[in-house]
Amino acid sequence: MTFFKNMLRDEAGATAIEYGLIAALIAVAAITAMQSLGNSLDDTFTRVSTELDAANSQ
Repeated sequence: MTFFKNMLRDEAGATAIEYGLIAALIAVAAITAMQSLGNSLDDTFTRVSTELDAANSQ
């Protein structure tokens, strides 16, 4: 019975779960930011390529 009482009082597991949730939230934020950055870079390189093709054909 004391084993179960000790388990209820132990907060180490809760702390580990909290750290895991924080890490997951950071990962989701990083993935979202990188996707946005990737789309922006794709647009920039497409525009540069178009301008270079136009300048080269003149």
